[in-house]
Amino acid sequence: MTAASTAAPGAGAGGLRFGYGTNGFANHRLDDALAVIAELGYAGVALTLDHDHLDPFAPGLARRVAAVGRRLAALDLAVVIETGARYLLDPWHKHAPTLLHDDPARRVEFLRRAVAIGADLGAEAVSYWAGVRPEEVPRAVAWDRLLAGSATVVAAADAAGVRLGFEPEPGMLVEDIAGWHRLYADLGRPAAFGITLDIGHCRCLEPAPVPECVREVGAHLVNVQIDDMRRGVHEHLEFGTGEIDFPPVLAALREVGYRGLVAVELPRHSHAAPAVAAHSLDFLRAASAGGAPLTAAQEGRRR
Repeated sequence: MTAASTAAPGAGAGGLRFGYGTNGFANHRLDDALAVIAELGYAGVALTLDHDHLDPFAPGLARRVAAVGRRLAALDLAVVIETGARYLLDPWHKHAPTLLHDDPARRVEFLRRAVAIGADLGAEAVSYWAGVRPEEVPRAVAWDRLLAGSATVVAAADAAGVRLGFEPEPGMLVEDIAGWHRLYADLGRPAAFGITLDIGHCRCLEPAPVPECVREVGAHLVNVQIDDMRRGVHEHLEFGTGEIDFPPVLAALREVGYRGLVAVELPRHSHAAPAVAAHSLDFLRAASAGGAPLTAAQEGRRR
């Protein structure tokens, strides 16, 4: 067991609970990824349903979900469900189809299955997003399609007792907090519909400082993804390599009373997943206590 695991699992100052996304462990078997994440000391996992990590369309789904549930319980890991798999639904087109396409049926079925899996695993939230509007689809038509698809997913989540976290994503039809507010209102403000907030996205494109973004959505916050980022550039960076000052962000999460997972979102770092995950937890624990350690890159520059 590593030194990082000697502290209370995944804990930061003030009771924040840190998790790690399996999309950052794409080169690991799911069982192995969960074991590493738990051994490092994380409190939970953001599980992206994908062809190599609990494929919701492969045979024997109920049996496989039950096995993952037992594994999570044995490792004492909480879970949120993420649905951002790139080529699960279409091997030729990233993220297609979305709820905005002419035929969104496969996306709707995917989200229904994600909700059912979330219910079976006792997930704290199931997260999804709008998708990029196809050029040939008028914006008003795309919005109507998003409303219709989301209403179906909300109904499934409400019936299953699962909370949805809708994520504003740069470049998608709903890319910011203002867009989330509009969608929430147009859906009739359903109880099952919350927000997934990616901290990096706030720095990338929101007009307000990142801690203010947290405060704005605090009452609706059901899922947090965390990563570093630079203004105007949608690139998930390791902590300390972007522009975000994390102690005030984590303080804002405590201020709004957030009790869900704060899961590291580094989908392009699978090549070094165990080391990146270890450094990330060290950084978040220090930032949660009011400071932040130097990253490996910063240490190298200092020398």
